[in-house]
Amino acid sequence: MPSQHLPPAQPAYVLRGHTAQVHGLCFARENQRLLSGDADGWVVSWTLAYKRPVAVWKAHESAVLGLGTWGPDRIITHGRDNKLIVWQLSSEQENTLDKSLPADKSVEASRQPWILHVLAVNTLNFCSFGLCFSNQAYDISQDLVPKATVVEKPILVAVPNAIESANIDIFELPSERRLSTICGGNMTNTGMVMTLSVYTQLDRLYVIAGYESGHAAVFVQKSRKAAWEKLYMNQSHSQPVLSLAVSRTYGYFITSSADANIVKHPLPELGVNLKNESKPMKILQSKHSGQQGLQIRSDDKIFATAGWDARIRVYSTKTLKELAVLKWHKDGCYATAFAEVVGSPTTFDDTVAQTLEPAEEVDFTQQSLIMRTVQQRRDEKAQSTHWLAVGSKDGKISLWDIY
Repeated sequence: MPSQHLPPAQPAYVLRGHTAQVHGLCFARENQRLLSGDADGWVVSWTLAYKRPVAVWKAHESAVLGLGTWGPDRIITHGRDNKLIVWQLSSEQENTLDKSLPADKSVEASRQPWILHVLAVNTLNFCSFGLCFSNQAYDISQDLVPKATVVEKPILVAVPNAIESANIDIFELPSERRLSTICGGNMTNTGMVMTLSVYTQLDRLYVIAGYESGHAAVFVQKSRKAAWEKLYMNQSHSQPVLSLAVSRTYGYFITSSADANIVKHPLPELGVNLKNESKPMKILQSKHSGQQGLQIRSDDKIFATAGWDARIRVYSTKTLKELAVLKWHKDGCYATAFAEVVGSPTTFDDTVAQTLEPAEEVDFTQQSLIMRTVQQRRDEKAQSTHWLAVGSKDGKISLWDIY
Protein backbone atom coordinates (compact mmCIF):
# COMPACT_ATOMS: atom_id res chain seq x y z
CA MET A 1 0.00 0.00 0.00
CA PRO A 2 1.45 3.41 -0.92
CA SER A 3 2.60 5.31 2.12
CA GLN A 4 0.36 8.28 1.28
CA HIS A 5 -2.69 6.05 1.80
CA LEU A 6 -1.62 4.59 5.14
CA PRO A 7 -3.74 5.71 8.11
CA PRO A 8 -1.95 7.88 10.70
CA ALA A 9 -0.21 6.03 13.51
CA GLN A 10 -2.19 5.64 16.71
CA PRO A 11 -0.94 5.13 20.26
CA ALA A 12 -1.09 1.58 21.59
CA TYR A 13 -2.68 2.84 24.82
CA VAL A 14 -3.83 6.11 26.35
CA LEU A 15 -3.61 6.62 30.12
CA ARG A 16 -6.26 9.00 31.42
CA GLY A 17 -6.65 10.39 34.93
CA HIS A 18 -4.66 13.61 35.28
CA THR A 19 -6.72 16.80 35.25
CA ALA A 20 -3.74 19.10 34.62
CA GLN A 21 -0.96 19.11 32.06
CA VAL A 22 1.59 16.32 32.44
CA HIS A 23 5.08 17.77 32.96
CA GLY A 24 7.09 14.71 33.99
CA LEU A 25 7.39 11.07 32.92
CA CYS A 26 9.78 8.32 33.99
CA PHE A 27 9.91 4.54 33.53
CA ALA A 28 10.82 2.60 36.66
CA ARG A 29 11.49 -0.93 37.92
CA GLU A 30 12.84 -2.24 34.62
CA ASN A 31 9.85 -0.93 32.66
CA GLN A 32 7.26 -2.42 35.02
CA ARG A 33 6.09 1.04 36.14
CA LEU A 34 5.55 4.42 34.51
CA LEU A 35 5.62 7.47 36.77
CA SER A 36 3.77 10.63 35.75
CA GLY A 37 3.58 14.05 37.40
CA ASP A 38 1.25 16.93 36.61
CA ALA A 39 0.92 20.69 37.05
CA ASP A 40 -1.21 20.29 40.19
CA GLY A 41 1.47 18.31 42.00
CA TRP A 42 -0.05 14.83 41.62
CA VAL A 43 2.13 11.79 40.95
CA VAL A 44 0.75 8.51 39.56
CA SER A 45 2.56 5.18 39.37
CA TRP A 46 1.08 3.06 36.57
CA THR A 47 1.58 -0.67 36.07
CA LEU A 48 2.49 -1.27 32.43
CA ALA A 49 1.28 -4.86 32.53
CA TYR A 50 -2.33 -3.72 33.08
CA LYS A 51 -2.13 0.03 32.26
CA ARG A 52 -3.72 0.92 35.60
CA PRO A 53 -2.67 3.08 38.56
CA VAL A 54 -1.10 1.28 41.51
CA ALA A 55 -0.28 4.36 43.61
CA VAL A 56 -1.55 7.96 43.50
CA TRP A 57 -0.54 10.80 45.82
CA LYS A 58 -0.19 14.57 46.04
CA ALA A 59 3.59 14.98 46.02
CA HIS A 60 3.82 18.79 45.77
CA GLU A 61 1.71 21.87 46.34
CA SER A 62 2.64 23.13 42.88
CA ALA A 63 3.62 21.67 39.51
CA VAL A 64 5.88 18.64 39.25
CA LEU A 65 8.95 19.63 37.20
CA GLY A 66 10.69 16.29 37.02
CA LEU A 67 10.76 12.67 38.14
CA GLY A 68 13.52 10.13 38.72
CA THR A 69 14.34 6.87 40.45
CA TRP A 70 17.02 5.78 42.90
CA GLY A 71 17.05 2.01 42.88
CA PRO A 72 13.85 -0.04 42.62
CA ASP A 73 12.06 1.41 45.65
CA ARG A 74 12.89 5.12 45.70
CA ILE A 75 11.19 7.81 43.66
CA ILE A 76 12.49 11.37 43.32
CA THR A 77 10.10 14.24 42.57
CA HIS A 78 10.97 17.89 41.95
CA GLY A 79 8.20 20.47 42.39
CA ARG A 80 7.62 24.17 41.87
CA ASP A 81 7.07 24.41 45.65
CA ASN A 82 10.89 24.57 45.98
CA LYS A 83 11.19 20.98 47.17
CA LEU A 84 13.02 17.95 45.88
CA ILE A 85 11.63 14.90 47.70
CA VAL A 86 12.81 11.29 47.86
CA TRP A 87 9.97 8.83 48.50
CA GLN A 88 10.16 5.17 49.43
CA LEU A 89 7.66 3.06 47.51
CA SER A 90 8.08 -0.70 47.28
CA SER A 91 5.67 -3.15 45.65
CA GLU A 92 4.28 -4.05 49.05
CA GLN A 93 3.76 -0.40 49.98
CA GLU A 94 1.79 0.20 46.78
CA ASN A 95 -1.01 -1.87 48.28
CA THR A 96 -1.44 0.66 51.10
CA LEU A 97 -1.78 3.74 48.89
CA ASP A 98 -4.76 5.28 47.17
CA LYS A 99 -5.42 4.27 43.57
CA SER A 100 -8.07 6.89 42.82
CA LEU A 101 -6.85 9.15 40.03
CA PRO A 102 -6.91 12.97 40.29
CA ALA A 103 -9.84 13.08 37.85
CA ASP A 104 -11.85 10.87 40.25
CA LYS A 105 -11.04 12.68 43.48
CA SER A 106 -13.44 14.98 45.28
CA VAL A 107 -10.85 15.90 47.93
CA GLU A 108 -7.24 16.97 47.71
CA ALA A 109 -5.87 14.66 50.39
CA SER A 110 -4.42 11.18 49.95
CA ARG A 111 -1.97 9.01 51.78
CA GLN A 112 1.65 9.58 50.75
CA PRO A 113 4.56 7.15 50.58
CA TRP A 114 7.28 7.36 53.23
CA ILE A 115 9.42 10.50 52.82
CA LEU A 116 13.15 9.78 53.10
CA HIS A 117 14.68 13.14 52.13
CA VAL A 118 13.59 16.71 51.38
CA LEU A 119 15.92 19.25 49.77
CA ALA A 120 15.07 22.96 49.56
CA VAL A 121 15.92 23.93 45.97
CA ASN A 122 15.41 26.74 43.47
CA THR A 123 12.55 26.31 41.01
CA LEU A 124 12.31 29.85 39.65
CA ASN A 125 13.94 28.62 36.45
CA PHE A 126 11.37 25.86 35.77
CA CYS A 127 14.51 23.70 35.50
CA SER A 128 14.30 20.10 36.64
CA PHE A 129 17.15 18.27 38.37
CA GLY A 130 19.99 16.20 36.92
CA LEU A 131 20.81 12.86 38.57
CA CYS A 132 23.60 10.29 38.58
CA PHE A 133 25.18 7.81 40.95
CA SER A 134 28.18 9.02 42.92
CA ASN A 135 31.59 7.71 41.89
CA GLN A 136 33.00 8.31 45.38
CA ALA A 137 33.11 5.77 48.18
CA TYR A 138 30.78 6.87 50.94
CA ASP A 139 30.06 5.32 54.34
CA ILE A 140 26.48 6.14 55.24
CA SER A 141 25.56 6.65 58.86
CA GLN A 142 22.67 4.46 59.94
CA ASP A 143 21.17 7.53 61.60
CA LEU A 144 20.51 9.08 58.19
CA VAL A 145 17.87 6.57 57.09
CA PRO A 146 14.91 4.86 58.76
CA LYS A 147 15.35 1.33 60.04
CA ALA A 148 14.50 -1.50 57.64
CA THR A 149 15.43 0.75 54.70
CA VAL A 150 17.68 -0.73 52.01
CA VAL A 151 20.60 1.66 51.58
CA GLU A 152 21.21 2.40 47.91
CA LYS A 153 24.42 3.70 46.39
CA PRO A 154 24.77 7.47 46.99
CA ILE A 155 23.59 9.77 44.24
CA LEU A 156 24.47 13.27 43.07
CA VAL A 157 21.78 15.80 42.21
CA ALA A 158 22.35 18.95 40.12
CA VAL A 159 19.90 21.87 40.51
CA PRO A 160 19.99 25.64 39.86
CA ASN A 161 21.57 27.66 42.66
CA ALA A 162 19.08 29.17 45.11
CA ILE A 163 20.63 32.66 44.98
CA GLU A 164 22.20 33.05 41.54
CA SER A 165 20.01 31.32 38.94
CA ALA A 166 22.86 31.04 36.42
CA ASN A 167 24.87 28.89 38.85
CA ILE A 168 24.47 25.18 39.56
CA ASP A 169 24.52 23.40 42.93
CA ILE A 170 25.62 19.78 43.37
CA PHE A 171 24.02 17.89 46.28
CA GLU A 172 24.75 14.42 47.57
CA LEU A 173 22.13 12.02 48.90
CA PRO A 174 21.57 10.49 51.41
CA SER A 175 23.86 12.92 53.27
CA GLU A 176 21.87 15.93 51.88
CA ARG A 177 25.13 17.88 51.70
CA ARG A 178 25.83 20.53 49.08
CA LEU A 179 29.21 19.51 47.68
CA SER A 180 29.99 22.35 45.28
CA THR A 181 28.67 25.17 43.11
CA ILE A 182 29.39 25.82 39.44
CA CYS A 183 29.55 29.51 38.58
CA GLY A 184 28.77 28.94 34.94
CA GLY A 185 27.13 32.25 34.20
CA ASN A 186 30.13 34.33 35.29
CA MET A 187 32.07 33.64 32.10
CA THR A 188 29.30 34.54 29.65
CA ASN A 189 25.98 36.32 29.95
CA THR A 190 23.97 33.13 29.82
CA GLY A 191 20.89 34.04 31.82
CA MET A 192 19.19 31.34 33.90
CA VAL A 193 19.90 27.63 33.82
CA MET A 194 17.04 25.99 31.94
CA THR A 195 17.97 22.30 31.78
CA LEU A 196 20.61 20.05 33.37
CA SER A 197 22.27 16.67 33.08
CA VAL A 198 25.06 15.14 35.16
CA TYR A 199 27.16 11.99 34.88
CA THR A 200 30.38 10.48 36.21
CA GLN A 201 33.29 8.93 34.34
CA LEU A 202 36.09 7.35 36.35
CA ASP A 203 36.81 9.89 39.13
CA ARG A 204 35.48 12.84 37.17
CA LEU A 205 32.09 14.51 37.41
CA TYR A 206 30.57 16.16 34.33
CA VAL A 207 27.66 18.61 34.25
CA ILE A 208 25.92 19.66 31.02
CA ALA A 209 23.73 22.76 31.14
CA GLY A 210 21.41 24.60 28.78
CA TYR A 211 20.77 28.30 29.39
CA GLU A 212 18.21 31.01 28.82
CA SER A 213 20.54 32.69 26.31
CA GLY A 214 20.64 29.62 24.06
CA HIS A 215 24.09 28.54 25.27
CA ALA A 216 24.98 24.91 26.00
CA ALA A 217 27.97 24.16 28.22
CA VAL A 218 29.97 21.26 29.62
CA PHE A 219 31.79 21.50 32.97
CA VAL A 220 34.10 18.98 34.63
CA GLN A 221 35.39 18.44 38.16
CA LYS A 222 38.50 16.23 38.15
CA SER A 223 38.13 15.23 41.79
CA ARG A 224 35.72 15.99 44.60
CA LYS A 225 37.68 18.98 45.95
CA ALA A 226 38.94 20.28 42.60
CA ALA A 227 37.68 23.48 40.99
CA TRP A 228 35.18 23.24 38.16
CA GLU A 229 36.48 23.75 34.63
CA LYS A 230 34.57 24.66 31.49
CA LEU A 231 35.31 22.25 28.65
CA TYR A 232 32.81 23.48 26.08
CA MET A 233 30.37 26.32 25.47
CA ASN A 234 28.36 27.05 22.35
CA GLN A 235 25.38 29.21 21.41
CA SER A 236 23.54 27.51 18.57
CA HIS A 237 20.08 28.52 19.76
CA SER A 238 18.53 31.97 19.51
CA GLN A 239 15.97 31.14 22.20
CA PRO A 240 16.21 29.44 25.63
CA VAL A 241 17.33 25.82 25.65
CA LEU A 242 14.32 23.76 26.76
CA SER A 243 15.80 20.29 27.06
CA LEU A 244 18.92 18.22 26.56
CA ALA A 245 19.88 14.55 26.65
CA VAL A 246 23.26 12.82 26.83
CA SER A 247 24.21 9.78 24.76
CA ARG A 248 24.83 6.61 26.77
CA THR A 249 28.17 6.33 25.00
CA TYR A 250 29.00 9.86 26.31
CA GLY A 251 30.17 10.90 22.89
CA TYR A 252 27.64 13.70 22.42
CA PHE A 253 24.57 15.45 23.74
CA ILE A 254 21.56 16.90 21.95
CA THR A 255 19.64 20.08 22.75
CA SER A 256 16.26 21.49 21.76
CA SER A 257 14.98 25.00 22.21
CA ALA A 258 12.11 27.41 21.88
CA ASP A 259 13.54 28.06 18.43
CA ALA A 260 13.39 25.44 15.66
CA ASN A 261 16.96 24.11 15.96
CA ILE A 262 17.95 20.63 17.11
CA VAL A 263 21.68 20.64 17.90
CA LYS A 264 24.12 17.76 18.39
CA HIS A 265 27.10 18.80 20.53
CA PRO A 266 30.39 17.00 21.28
CA LEU A 267 31.29 15.84 24.76
CA PRO A 268 35.00 16.72 24.97
CA GLU A 269 37.35 14.42 26.81
CA LEU A 270 39.27 15.74 29.78
CA GLY A 271 42.39 17.52 28.57
CA VAL A 272 40.95 18.28 25.14
CA ASN A 273 40.66 22.05 24.86
CA LEU A 274 37.77 23.11 22.65
CA LYS A 275 38.01 26.73 23.74
CA ASN A 276 38.78 27.91 20.22
CA GLU A 277 36.66 25.29 18.47
CA SER A 278 33.46 25.14 20.48
CA LYS A 279 31.42 24.06 17.50
CA PRO A 280 28.48 21.66 17.42
CA MET A 281 28.68 18.42 15.48
CA LYS A 282 25.45 18.99 13.59
CA ILE A 283 22.56 21.48 13.49
CA LEU A 284 19.10 20.61 12.21
CA GLN A 285 16.84 23.53 11.33
CA SER A 286 13.60 21.65 11.85
CA LYS A 287 11.16 24.48 11.07
CA HIS A 288 9.20 23.43 14.17
CA SER A 289 9.75 25.73 17.14
CA GLY A 290 9.04 24.80 20.74
CA GLN A 291 10.31 21.22 20.98
CA GLN A 292 11.04 20.08 24.54
CA GLY A 293 11.19 16.96 26.69
CA LEU A 294 14.02 15.60 24.51
CA GLN A 295 14.99 12.03 25.42
CA ILE A 296 17.48 9.60 23.85
CA ARG A 297 16.52 5.92 23.89
CA SER A 298 18.92 3.63 25.77
CA ASP A 299 20.20 1.98 22.56
CA ASP A 300 21.34 5.42 21.28
CA LYS A 301 19.58 4.92 17.94
CA ILE A 302 16.72 7.39 18.19
CA PHE A 303 15.50 10.35 20.23
CA ALA A 304 12.14 12.03 20.61
CA THR A 305 10.80 15.51 21.34
CA ALA A 306 7.45 16.80 22.57
CA GLY A 307 6.16 19.73 20.57
CA TRP A 308 4.08 22.74 21.46
CA ASP A 309 2.19 21.97 18.23
CA ALA A 310 0.90 18.72 19.82
CA ARG A 311 3.20 16.55 17.69
CA ILE A 312 5.82 14.07 18.84
CA ARG A 313 8.83 13.84 16.57
CA VAL A 314 11.23 10.93 16.42
CA TYR A 315 14.74 11.49 15.04
CA SER A 316 17.86 9.51 14.23
CA THR A 317 20.66 10.27 16.70
CA LYS A 318 23.27 9.69 13.99
CA THR A 319 21.93 11.96 11.26
CA LEU A 320 19.25 14.03 13.09
CA LYS A 321 16.91 12.98 10.29
CA GLU A 322 13.23 13.11 11.20
CA LEU A 323 11.96 9.52 11.18
CA ALA A 324 8.37 9.87 12.36
CA VAL A 325 5.78 12.44 13.40
CA LEU A 326 3.18 11.15 15.84
CA LYS A 327 -0.04 13.12 16.05
CA TRP A 328 -2.82 12.21 18.46
CA HIS A 329 -3.00 14.82 21.22
CA LYS A 330 -5.13 17.91 20.64
CA ASP A 331 -3.01 20.20 22.83
CA GLY A 332 0.70 20.85 23.20
CA CYS A 333 3.00 18.10 24.47
CA TYR A 334 5.51 18.71 27.27
CA ALA A 335 7.22 15.46 28.27
CA THR A 336 8.55 12.24 26.77
CA ALA A 337 10.14 9.09 28.20
CA PHE A 338 11.58 5.96 26.62
CA ALA A 339 11.45 2.53 28.21
CA GLU A 340 14.80 0.80 28.53
CA VAL A 341 15.51 -1.43 25.54
CA VAL A 342 15.86 -4.99 26.87
CA GLY A 343 16.04 -8.46 25.33
CA SER A 344 13.20 -10.54 23.97
CA PRO A 345 10.60 -11.87 26.40
CA THR A 346 11.45 -15.09 28.21
CA THR A 347 9.75 -18.15 26.74
CA PHE A 348 7.80 -19.78 29.55
CA ASP A 349 7.23 -23.50 29.77
CA ASP A 350 3.65 -24.16 28.62
CA THR A 351 3.76 -27.86 29.57
CA VAL A 352 1.72 -27.36 32.73
CA ALA A 353 -1.03 -25.40 30.99
CA GLN A 354 -1.20 -27.89 28.09
CA THR A 355 -1.44 -31.02 30.25
CA LEU A 356 -3.91 -29.81 32.86
CA GLU A 357 -7.27 -31.50 33.16
CA PRO A 358 -10.53 -29.54 32.53
CA ALA A 359 -11.14 -26.58 34.82
CA GLU A 360 -13.38 -28.42 37.26
CA GLU A 361 -10.59 -30.91 37.98
CA VAL A 362 -7.72 -28.42 38.37
CA ASP A 363 -6.56 -28.09 41.94
CA PHE A 364 -5.70 -24.83 43.67
CA THR A 365 -1.94 -25.29 43.26
CA GLN A 366 -2.25 -25.68 39.49
CA GLN A 367 -4.54 -22.65 39.25
CA SER A 368 -2.01 -20.57 41.18
CA LEU A 369 0.75 -21.71 38.84
CA ILE A 370 -1.29 -20.71 35.80
CA MET A 371 -2.06 -17.31 37.29
CA ARG A 372 1.62 -16.71 38.06
CA THR A 373 2.58 -17.71 34.53
CA VAL A 374 0.00 -15.32 33.02
CA GLN A 375 1.26 -12.51 35.25
CA GLN A 376 4.84 -13.27 34.22
CA ARG A 377 3.86 -13.13 30.57
CA ARG A 378 2.20 -9.77 31.02
CA ASP A 379 5.19 -8.38 32.91
CA GLU A 380 7.67 -9.72 30.35
CA LYS A 381 5.72 -8.25 27.45
CA ALA A 382 5.47 -4.87 29.17
CA GLN A 383 9.18 -4.89 29.99
CA SER A 384 10.33 -5.80 26.48
CA THR A 385 8.08 -3.40 24.53
CA HIS A 386 9.85 -0.36 23.09
CA TRP A 387 7.53 2.13 24.76
CA LEU A 388 7.59 5.83 24.09
CA ALA A 389 5.42 7.71 26.61
CA VAL A 390 4.22 11.25 25.92
CA GLY A 391 2.58 13.68 28.35
CA SER A 392 0.39 16.53 27.16
CA LYS A 393 -1.40 19.68 28.20
CA ASP A 394 -4.66 17.73 27.90
CA GLY A 395 -3.65 15.60 30.92
CA LYS A 396 -3.45 12.42 28.86
CA ILE A 397 -0.45 10.11 28.43
CA SER A 398 -0.07 8.31 25.11
CA LEU A 399 1.96 5.09 24.90
CA TRP A 400 3.53 4.30 21.54
CA ASP A 401 5.25 1.05 20.54
CA ILE A 402 7.94 2.08 18.06
CA TYR A 403 10.94 0.51 16.33
